[in-house]
Amino acid sequence: MTRRVVITADDLGREPGTTEVIAALLAEGHVTATTLICVSPAAERAAKQVRELGVVPRLHVTLTSERGLPRWRPLNGAASLVDPDGTLSDDPLVLGARGEAQDVIREADAQLHWMRDRGPLPEAADSHAGTLYGLHGRSWLAEALEWCAHHGLAFRLPRDPEPYFGGPLPPALAAAHERAVALADALGVAIPQTIATNRRSAPELGSYERLRDDYLRRLAALPEGTSELFLHPSREDAVTGPDGIVRTWEARLLRDPVWHKALEKESVEVVGGWWGRRRSRDR
Repeated sequence: MTRRVVITADDLGREPGTTEVIAALLAEGHVTATTLICVSPAAERAAKQVRELGVVPRLHVTLTSERGLPRWRPLNGAASLVDPDGTLSDDPLVLGARGEAQDVIREADAQLHWMRDRGPLPEAADSHAGTLYGLHGRSWLAEALEWCAHHGLAFRLPRDPEPYFGGPLPPALAAAHERAVALADALGVAIPQTIATNRRSAPELGSYERLRDDYLRRLAALPEGTSELFLHPSREDAVTGPDGIVRTWEARLLRDPVWHKALEKESVEVVGGWWGRRRSRDR
């Protein structure tokens, strides 16, 4: 079996700086997919930019705001998702404590319909800040997978989670993950073999070279089948705090000749998705 990888730039539309970097990386062929934050004021222009490149972004289901940016508002306005001022909290733990499943799915519907009104429907979805997975409180994985099955969407849920988490999951989380994979298979929702990304801060990494070495190790360890590496490339001035440095390093990595030589050496086929086409009920 061939090893294949989707190289995804997350957070298209987050703000103009990130959008600019992602659009350039797509045009240069350094990433093969991107995910769109529909609730951002920059989303409209971002969607237009990548459409002009012939790229259909995936839906980055977004239920929280971002620290350092003006608060986003949901498209559906469901009460359990918002603070008293009607904006999405920037703390995933707050959402995980109060969000109701029906409101989560209504908002996901609203974001999918927003994308449908502006171009071709995406073929896959995933979760901004990991809020659907139960990492910050309530899990909406079962509801999200049923929603994906209804709309004919693939979903970013790793069949093998260890490369993402860096080791075995805690028993309760491992059991929940096993149930979710079985449900995805039963529903016919395509999922990647595994996923990987950087989860360390700039102080923890210390340098660009350490981030690059970490991604090179992750690339070498990819299993057979189709997996996904997802990054968050941007400009340092577009993201406040040390996270901006890491996003700049990730943009640098994607253009680094050392990275491209490793892709050739590892004989990893770079592809645009881990899914096949399915018929949706609303297409």
